[in-house]
Amino acid sequence: MTYRKIAAVTALLTAALLGAAVPSGAQAAAPAPPCSSSATVKETLPNGTTWQLCWRIHDKAGLILEKVFVATKRNPQPVQVLDSIRLAQLHVPYDTGDMEFDDLTDLGMGGYYLETLAGEDCKGGSARLGSDGSGEPKQREVLCVSAEPSGLAYRGREETWDDNGEKSVLSSDQGHDLVLRTISKLSWYEYVTEYRLHDDGQISARLGATGDLAPDTEADAARGWPIGKDANYYSTMHYHNAFWRVDFNVAGKGGERVDQYDTTLDGRGEVTAKLKTARTTIAKEGTFSKVNQRWWRVTSQSSKNTDGHLRSYELVTGGDDRYEGHPETKPDVTFSQKNPCEKYASGNASDPECPPDRRTVLDFVKDKEKMTDPVMWVRVGFHHVPRDEDQSPMPMHWQGFDLVPRDFTAMNQLTPDERAGQNGNPQPEPSGAQG
Repeated sequence: MTYRKIAAVTALLTAALLGAAVPSGAQAAAPAPPCSSSATVKETLPNGTTWQLCWRIHDKAGLILEKVFVATKRNPQPVQVLDSIRLAQLHVPYDTGDMEFDDLTDLGMGGYYLETLAGEDCKGGSARLGSDGSGEPKQREVLCVSAEPSGLAYRGREETWDDNGEKSVLSSDQGHDLVLRTISKLSWYEYVTEYRLHDDGQISARLGATGDLAPDTEADAARGWPIGKDANYYSTMHYHNAFWRVDFNVAGKGGERVDQYDTTLDGRGEVTAKLKTARTTIAKEGTFSKVNQRWWRVTSQSSKNTDGHLRSYELVTGGDDRYEGHPETKPDVTFSQKNPCEKYASGNASDPECPPDRRTVLDFVKDKEKMTDPVMWVRVGFHHVPRDEDQSPMPMHWQGFDLVPRDFTAMNQLTPDERAGQNGNPQPEPSGAQG
């Protein structure tokens, strides 16, 4: 999903959003942040959702979020979601077969390549000072924190009856996201690392690309696209294979379980086909790919919502171009047992402190170790076929995925007061209603 810049967001609006008053007594005391005040982000969105986390810049991985907690007006006790989330590789092979880069391990999203925010980079937001991960003591404005409207969050119109007859009650509200982003310039491309923390508990991880097409990378018509006058120059097609490393820690308890769900045909009912959905617990390390009606969630084995259901987060993937040129870029998701020496999805052997045989995510899982503390590696590919409109600067294009709460709370985290009693069996519709 593409997120466009919201031009109407101003510094005054963001200040109002981030500083919005929270209803009295709505928020319980959050745990003391495990990082310094300058490395802590704690912001409350207009409807009462509060996100708290630590952030830092790594010289290779760039922006890292750690110890991520969420609390809402209806669920005021802060609950941990993630131990950490970060980029784990950006693999860029060209269709001509004569160029290939592992941008994180070859260059890095931090250090010299991390941009200082300037111009319109953080308009409407707050630029935060921090280290660029290079070890230099100098602090720079490298992190943009902003609150951005996300559009209509929900809408429901309910018909009720009282002594005066039928009455319509409309529940409708706008949503907001807490957005954290950094910018890194790697040669001609400029990459935006972005995390959007939604007020309903969802977390969206995105990598945006802008800047310019690499010059002097001419190809033939099968591997390039004509840009400029006539067909004098074919800019080479190439891939952006992005990997993320996600380490959950639901409610601070860890030890999550990985579940895979598959839906298949199961005969025919009186009206139409019957479907059945079955869960498979993934107990050992492995690589997995999407097929029709397949999805995964990472489930706490001990933390439950107030309905008594185990808390979890579901992986939701969007548009994806699978790169067939390497075996490690084929799986959509890999689950491995947590290991401090498994840092990058490819190029991992560049770390001198770790065994040289752990080169890619495939090496991480080849022994099929039992998972007691799983780490999720998500790959999202984008095949960039250049176009005239990529000149110049190139319009932003995005690739990424969503982590969606599933049974994390007993009801929608934004449930309005008038719907608070509708938990469980749905309310009966008025006579003759459908849908």
